[in-house]
Amino acid sequence: MTPAVAQAESAQWQAVVHRGKRLEILTVAWNSVEAVIGLLAGLAAGSIALVGFGLDSVIEVSSGVVLLWRLRAAQQAGRGERAERIALRLVGVSFLALAAYVAADAVWSLLRQEVPEESRIGMALAVLSLIVMPLLARAKRRVAARLGSAALRADSRQTDICAYLSAILLGGLLLNAWLGWWWADPVAALAMVPLIAGEGIEAVQGKTCGDMVCT
Repeated sequence: MTPAVAQAESAQWQAVVHRGKRLEILTVAWNSVEAVIGLLAGLAAGSIALVGFGLDSVIEVSSGVVLLWRLRAAQQAGRGERAERIALRLVGVSFLALAAYVAADAVWSLLRQEVPEESRIGMALAVLSLIVMPLLARAKRRVAARLGSAALRADSRQTDICAYLSAILLGGLLLNAWLGWWWADPVAALAMVPLIAGEGIEAVQGKTCGDMVCT
């Protein structure tokens, strides 16, 4: 490989890393706003699914911070592989934390038969998230494939799950508002727990993520 070719490949690599960092900065900014709105609206309406959605955003912020650290490490010789392993496991822990919270609060809500109030703010937040999250997740997967990063791919799955939670949240809120099905809210939250926990276990154990081996 000639010096010119090596320099060109290095420049392309750096460009991909910078794109990944911009995506994670966007993730942190967007989810910070989601977290504040989701938690405040959820507490006001007594909606477990909406509060869980806000906490998911908090966890997504922490995951974004971890990935920013991992991408910075990718630019420093000798640190990329170790940072990849650590980042992957930290993302897995964030999945498990989210699953535990959603399960506990949803069960508690069902046992107490708590009836959430209608939340138009929550509905609007869910619709916006349904638009933004799939686009962000797809962009992350492209960068993850270019970098060969299982940690970034796992983070993209967390972004996908944020979109799934948005759909379930919106459905639960609408069913409660239109039909008075108070139980739809916690049941909708519980439906996501196996998926979230499964992703977390795979990441913590360093198993295969799509076409990448998480080692």
